[in-house]
Amino acid sequence: MAETISMGTILQGIGGFYTARDDDGREYTLRAQGKLRRERTKPKVGDRVEMMPGEGEEHGWISRILPRRNELVRPPVANIDVIVIVAAAATPDPDLLMVDRLMLNARRAGISVQLVINKADLAPESADDIANQYRGADVSPLKVCAATGAGLDELRNRLRGKVHALAGQSGAGKSTMINALYGLELETGDLSRKIDRGRNTTRHCQLIPVEGGGMVLDTPGFSLLESALFDPVDLKDSWPEFAPCEGKCYFQPCYHATEPRCAVLDAVAAGQIDGERHKRYRELLEEMKIRWRDRYD
Repeated sequence: MAETISMGTILQGIGGFYTARDDDGREYTLRAQGKLRRERTKPKVGDRVEMMPGEGEEHGWISRILPRRNELVRPPVANIDVIVIVAAAATPDPDLLMVDRLMLNARRAGISVQLVINKADLAPESADDIANQYRGADVSPLKVCAATGAGLDELRNRLRGKVHALAGQSGAGKSTMINALYGLELETGDLSRKIDRGRNTTRHCQLIPVEGGGMVLDTPGFSLLESALFDPVDLKDSWPEFAPCEGKCYFQPCYHATEPRCAVLDAVAAGQIDGERHKRYRELLEEMKIRWRDRYD
């Protein structure tokens, strides 16, 4: 009798065993077939796979990994729809350079970004200022208060049916936000405590299906603070607010940093592009130039 092959999504992987959920919501324990190991293809959390479920207590097999829409190395996940970047309007002071780094790396990986400004009730002027800085960045800034639930209905609607993860500086309120969004009971920022997994020291990435469709990623943290090395002139491509100026600068290509007759600098001077956002862009540009210069050292 031919083996049954079905489609599923990998939720978790520990010690060579994978938990996958099929399209009907059933979960199975699987191992990767030898051909995948020979091809040096390792399944990742979020992968869509063809699988042969086991019978009874026997584990099944992953027979094929479907092409990935995107993937990250740290954490090792694939097919993320949205990274929700959480910035606090107050306590701690917002680290917008970290926000920009996270946005850059998400976009380089082909992942959409949603900016959420938490604790907006504590510092409404700060929340307004952050939202204004990112007004042209294609991140639809949303001001919320996770503690009271203000604004979370809109965020939940934006995330419905999507595979998403929260990222941002410590203390910004990511755990409180997940609690309020999905009725979980996080005490330490660890989703695993709610579902009684991962109580040991080692943490593993896992996707958790949530009410209303979609999945939220529980991960030890995003190591997205340093970008992969690339030609510094390409950095500008990850700043959507620069796009209307492309091709209008005197020098081509233009770094949009200090060049004369630069359309982006003119837009900054005219208030069309936020000056603080552009200042941080220049900081990241100089950092990338140094790394690019020293890449063979």
